[in-house]
Amino acid sequence: MAEKKYFGTDGIRGRVGKEPICPETVLKLGWAAGSVLGKGSGGKVLIGKDTRVSGYLLESALEAGLSAAGMSVSLIGPMPTPGIAYLTRTSRAVAGIVISASHNLFQDNGIKFFSHEGLKLPDEVELAIEQKMGEPMLVVEPDKLGKATRFSDAAGRYIEFCKSVIARTVSLNGIKIVVDCANGAAYHVAPSVFSELGAEVVTTADKPDGFNINLNCGSTNLKNLTQVVLANNADLGVALDGDGDRLIMVDHSGQSVNGDQILHILASSRKRKGQMHGGVVGTLMSNLGLELSLQDAGIPFKRANVGDRYVLGMLMQQGWTLGGEASGHIICLDQCTTGDGIVAALQVLQAMVDRQLSLYEIKQGMQIYPQTLINVRVADGDIGRKYDLVNCRAVKDAVQKAQGLLGDEGRIVLRPSGTEPVIRVMVEGADEGQVSQVSQDLAAQVKTASN
Repeated sequence: MAEKKYFGTDGIRGRVGKEPICPETVLKLGWAAGSVLGKGSGGKVLIGKDTRVSGYLLESALEAGLSAAGMSVSLIGPMPTPGIAYLTRTSRAVAGIVISASHNLFQDNGIKFFSHEGLKLPDEVELAIEQKMGEPMLVVEPDKLGKATRFSDAAGRYIEFCKSVIARTVSLNGIKIVVDCANGAAYHVAPSVFSELGAEVVTTADKPDGFNINLNCGSTNLKNLTQVVLANNADLGVALDGDGDRLIMVDHSGQSVNGDQILHILASSRKRKGQMHGGVVGTLMSNLGLELSLQDAGIPFKRANVGDRYVLGMLMQQGWTLGGEASGHIICLDQCTTGDGIVAALQVLQAMVDRQLSLYEIKQGMQIYPQTLINVRVADGDIGRKYDLVNCRAVKDAVQKAQGLLGDEGRIVLRPSGTEPVIRVMVEGADEGQVSQVSQDLAAQVKTASN
């Protein structure tokens, strides 16, 4: 398969003003995508975004490019990524586009496409768009230009969908929740979902200004959320990221509950209720404790490559419905076509209500094994060179020796980054001190081999 210049594993991302995220490229991208997806007969494309200031610029460029290809555009404004996926498949749009760089700070932005089914575009469609990008941009006849309209009831529709994923008999009355909106796309929908289901809601990081998205808040920085949970004597906290597709939680004691623990809670709840369809998909970085706890419960577990695209692919291949990453990207395929932080939080809350347990209590069934991750910076080079480095004899011998020290209750993963000149060295095991020492030794060996 040909290499893609623009599309990565998670759409198109970069610093705004540098390739590939610049207005001229995005204009051409809108035209190319419209030409391929519309197949010459037009149609409707939804465009949503998060709250970063560059979203206005990229939205306008995409809108112009799509119109030039004869595609009509429905502008949604700030909306979580999973909300765009849901609205795309339920409004019979040809495709949906999200302008967001997820958990990154405001300087970055990205573009993600969804098919009419609310799934990521197939490789062959992305390649067709790539090829179209290399052609001259020809605008359709004036009478075939696309129009742009506002999707006025998008927020209300998505809120109602989120509320529908838990049983009508489940009420959140008496539960106090702090919702950290990351100053991102969920700021105007997430609090309403929880409050309309009966919870007492305290909000934080819910005042986006275009520049403060993910800044000292959200799923990548729990300090503020933890303080607000403790100060308000809340039952739990919910931390979303900038585009609302990730979830990390905080219990009443201020302890974090990551994606692996959330997967364990959801899988255990479904198993208890006879609703566990197949097994769970994690990633190479999922904690060993998740795998062992699911094994004890008789729930199959498989590891995919890191990235929600790969988790989703393995879920569909296996015919399973539950998967995710420790970073909080939780996919419930029986509810959504992509990761959804609000939906995942509601699933956890339903499990708590069903069993009359607090978040602190319900998470206890899984032991978290000590895990250390070190990013070893190496000389710039293509991804192939980094794979060669990981597989060189000196590094492989060091890994084999370290694995012998850790035994059966330990794991080592050396993973070249696909976006940075680094090799990620992950070590986990039962003994925290040993894990720390082994990871440092391996990182040093990788660094030596790279010189």
